[in-house]
Amino acid sequence: MKLFNQLNQDAYKWRFGNVGGSTRVLIENGEDITHLSELDRKMWTVLSCPVQGLEFDETTLRMMDTDNDGKIRVDEVLEAVGWMTTVLKDPSVLLKQESEMPLSALNTENAEGKQLYDSARQILSNLGLEKDTISVADTSNETAIFAKTGSNGDGVITELSTEDEALKKVITACMATVGSVADRSGLAGVDEAKVNLFYDACTAYVAWKEACTKDVLPFGDNTEAALAAWKAIKDKVDDYFMRCRLVAFDQESTKALDVQVARIEAISANNLIACKDEIATYPLARICGNKSLPLNESVNPSWQAAFDAIKSLVFDVEFAGKESITESEWNSLAGKFAAYEAWKGAKAGAEVEPLGFDTVKSLLDENRKADILKLIADDKALEAQANGIAAVNKLTHYYRDLYHLLKNYVTLSDFYNQDIKAIFQAGTLYIDQRSCDLCIKVSDMGAHNASAGLSGMYIIYCNCTNKTKAAPMTIAAVLTNGEVKNLRVGMNAVFYDRDGLDWDACVTKIIENPISVKEAFLSPYRKFGKFCSEQINKLAADKDSKMTANLQSSVSKAATDASTATPESMEAAKAGAGKQAFDMSKFLGLFAVIGMALGTICGFLLDLLKGFAALSWWKMILVIVAIMLVISGPSMLMAWFKLRKRNLAPLLNANGWAVNADALVNVPFGVKLTEMADFPMMKLVDPSMSKKRTSPWKVIIWIIIVLAIAFAALYFTNVLARFGLPFNK
Repeated sequence: MKLFNQLNQDAYKWRFGNVGGSTRVLIENGEDITHLSELDRKMWTVLSCPVQGLEFDETTLRMMDTDNDGKIRVDEVLEAVGWMTTVLKDPSVLLKQESEMPLSALNTENAEGKQLYDSARQILSNLGLEKDTISVADTSNETAIFAKTGSNGDGVITELSTEDEALKKVITACMATVGSVADRSGLAGVDEAKVNLFYDACTAYVAWKEACTKDVLPFGDNTEAALAAWKAIKDKVDDYFMRCRLVAFDQESTKALDVQVARIEAISANNLIACKDEIATYPLARICGNKSLPLNESVNPSWQAAFDAIKSLVFDVEFAGKESITESEWNSLAGKFAAYEAWKGAKAGAEVEPLGFDTVKSLLDENRKADILKLIADDKALEAQANGIAAVNKLTHYYRDLYHLLKNYVTLSDFYNQDIKAIFQAGTLYIDQRSCDLCIKVSDMGAHNASAGLSGMYIIYCNCTNKTKAAPMTIAAVLTNGEVKNLRVGMNAVFYDRDGLDWDACVTKIIENPISVKEAFLSPYRKFGKFCSEQINKLAADKDSKMTANLQSSVSKAATDASTATPESMEAAKAGAGKQAFDMSKFLGLFAVIGMALGTICGFLLDLLKGFAALSWWKMILVIVAIMLVISGPSMLMAWFKLRKRNLAPLLNANGWAVNADALVNVPFGVKLTEMADFPMMKLVDPSMSKKRTSPWKVIIWIIIVLAIAFAALYFTNVLARFGLPFNK
């Protein structure tokens, strides 16, 4: 890395260097990190990066994302830097990027540093570890840290919070009735709100139960069953008394209001058990002018069970010894049930009812609520210490990861370091005998389609799947070395992520840009060859389709003619066949004409070649080189400029980054990003080739190519002669 002269930046002297072809500030020691807030933001390489989709501990990034917007911005980076430089004695230790932090690195003269030191010691004690260092693994498992502690500052107590069996009983009853909350230890417990809810429910339930007097229970313990029996038959009894009142109003209606024989006759032939619903619509009892309900006579069979239930629970108790009851007596039952229903409707403390009245009353009489609340208050008193433990977890994450982020954020230096991969490099794609190390996860294909072409790089988009992963992944692999003639959409490859897991990759899209000047030189010839191949294939396909259509038409016509053939038509067909043989000779003549034309063209080309042969050898070389420059020069020149402007920034911006400077990928660096297969030099002999003769078509094609080049050379020589150059002498 080439260093430039030191420049003054406010009061601090920053050192600058060439990173990826751009001038960037260097973060080399703790002092640089401490003064990072003084660096002009225009000099930051990145102004924002996403929290997700990076090869970086997402937990650390979420800790830094204080506004929870899914982006890490400069202010959030500076906040993390400011906190770490305050609580550490020497910020230079951050450059080690170690997961194990020595406690001696903490600045205990600072109040917050001292609190972190004490909390770290508490964590190690809770975990049963005796050491002077603490790691991310130690602080990340909060459940393990608090597993053996009853008090942990979260205001939640569990059965482990006390040795008093009576209090444990209250805690268990509370969780069983009004619910529990999770303690930091991972166990279920209760907090102040749950305890208050439990005791309020107990008080209300006991008060409600004690309000249940004899006046409220007209039928004693059977009152609830009696109420149910009364409700079950109430409408049918009311219907019976209404029929009785109508009969009293008009005796002539008795027959119509009583059970009708015609309705019974209509179902008499059926299985009457299946007609219970129909029978249930008949009156409860016979309507015969009597204004009372008989209690000991037969009733409608469909209502017999319900009638027996209310008779045993209510009538035999309230109207014992009576043969019947009047409508007023029946209506009086509603008043008796009214008080019970009102009491029942005012039920309170139902949450604790499963415990039973005696248990609830006992818990209230013991009155351990104050003791429970004191346990909770004692636990809350440790809140600061517990929060300090959470801060230690953030401390260990920042100690390990902060400098790593700064290298990818302030300078992007990890990307240009061949020994380290940047946090946006997702893995390596193996395709067409090469490995591509610059692979980026694609979070928004639409954004990539809009800006990827601005990068000036050859990009291969692949859809990646793995049988152990539910969701597929899309990557953009940048190709910076080798040839591209074999690459195509639909081609299969293998992608290895940073964890070494292999994914099946399939090319879904290719954005073409120059890879090398050599590729640019060959590009015009490949495009011309591709064009010729496409035109020949198109012509052949058209001819084939026409021949197929003609053949199908002929077969169809022949089949039709055969079905309608007569002796006269068959003789005419024979004559036509003779004429067809004569027409074939015309085709042979046509081929002869074509051959003569080709001979004339070849003769012309040979005459041109004689003129070219008259030139001296060095003139021939100059002419050939000039022709090649005319053909390939423009594409090579364009490629030369584009290769020096290849920029990673548009790809990162498409993934939600805010890149503040160019991230150039020049030719030498590009060669390192895409490695080609390195085979040893060997003399390979294919035994089968010695048995095969060279195809005559290949010879013809090469002759045509040579003649075409010779013709172009002669033409170009004549053009130069017009300008007075002696190439034709």
